[in-house]
Amino acid sequence: MLDPRLTRQDRLVLQSLLQDVEKKSRAPFEALETACDSGYSTGLSSDEDAFKISKQGSSGTGKTTSDGQSIFRLPQDLYKREGIDASHDIKAITQLQALNNPKNKEFTPTVFLAWDIDGKNDETAKSWLLNTYITAARHIVRSETDVVMLTHLILYSVTSLPSAWWLYRHFSYTHGVLHSAMQVWFAGSYTLMMHQHIHMGGILNKRFAWFDRLFPYIADPLMGHTWNSYYFHHVKHHHVEGNGPNDLSSTLRYQRDDIWHFLHYVCRFFLLVWIDLPLYFLQKGQTANAAKTAFFELGSYLFLYIMAAHVNLRATIFVYLIPLFIMRIGLMIGNWGQHAFVDETKPDSDYRSSITLIDVASNRFCFNDGYHTSHHLNPRRHWRDHPVAFLQQKRTYARESALVFQNIDYLMITLRLMMKDYEHLAKCLVPMGEQIGMSLTQIAEMLERKTRRFTEEEIGRKFKQAKSVRVDPASDVLTIN
Repeated sequence: MLDPRLTRQDRLVLQSLLQDVEKKSRAPFEALETACDSGYSTGLSSDEDAFKISKQGSSGTGKTTSDGQSIFRLPQDLYKREGIDASHDIKAITQLQALNNPKNKEFTPTVFLAWDIDGKNDETAKSWLLNTYITAARHIVRSETDVVMLTHLILYSVTSLPSAWWLYRHFSYTHGVLHSAMQVWFAGSYTLMMHQHIHMGGILNKRFAWFDRLFPYIADPLMGHTWNSYYFHHVKHHHVEGNGPNDLSSTLRYQRDDIWHFLHYVCRFFLLVWIDLPLYFLQKGQTANAAKTAFFELGSYLFLYIMAAHVNLRATIFVYLIPLFIMRIGLMIGNWGQHAFVDETKPDSDYRSSITLIDVASNRFCFNDGYHTSHHLNPRRHWRDHPVAFLQQKRTYARESALVFQNIDYLMITLRLMMKDYEHLAKCLVPMGEQIGMSLTQIAEMLERKTRRFTEEEIGRKFKQAKSVRVDPASDVLTIN
């Protein structure tokens, strides 16, 4: 049963995977890669297995129309020779690309996170006021798909800001509790919106670059972030190290189903990130990054101290300190879940050290955060491009024994690991490739093996020949012409 709250894109991806499970064959992957691994039409793909059909040639054709839409044609003799029908996946990829392409008549921007707007069947889409807003917003946001980000900026400006201001002027504990609860509710969507912001250099049209640079200094502390720390830790550090031995948030040295190891992991980040991250940059010879990281992190603490000691202590607790406390714990719980399953033979592989989730919480409300493997393969990939990129490289995911789960988010994965409930996790796995046909017990045992901590000797051996150079997600974009 598919969760009816899944996004349209997730339903297409999950239907494709479930069809493969039903067929119990890897043949669909072979045909799909031959036909479709040409990269997304925007050119934002750095995956090593993205096929460039139009350049390399194939037994099929890979052409592009004047509006940028890719056309895939797989010869019928190949269908017959493989004994399969890959037309469903080709149709799904074409549909996903059309939804993302502003020049296509099927283009559909994301306006709200809670529901999808279907221009053909949704009465809401026929609203004059809504269509006027969408038309205007498409010229304000950086990517025309991202109307929802302007929607959320408006939402925060009429809720979080006035509520915080009122608490400092007329404090009450009831209001304080309600305000903190609201901010915690907003935190996930805001953080993943800022995730797009820090990877793509903004979310608004460059005409509004001044506002794009300014608003995080106001909104970040309200949502529990210190100034610029997310950018330096995530973009300049985590995506450079990729959960490897030098990653400060690496899970390699921890037993990922042990509560004490998890608490050590959370507490180390919570208490020491302010010094660990600048020291990391100094050790790498990145003096400027070290200075900036220390300046913004310590500057944030100074701001919080001033607000608590000289403005209003009680308001500061509910407006800034509680969101900060919960955000830091949430970030570590999430990262633990994202990198809890690390392959015992190839821990340096992005396919085998991160996972993919097809669920409501991660993808509907958090901008496709569930496609974590896709994100590590190409940190600059736009969030709306993850589902189509996943389908295009589905055979590679299967060949690399990547893990895909449904109907569970990172927080619940972490919780189930602490409970050592591998049976539940096994039930959530969507098998691919050689995983198809495995029993529930075999899947549970496989997952448990991938949570084992690595010894220093193993780390030294397995990462000795790991790639020493990674794409800098802040500057390099690999394009397909």
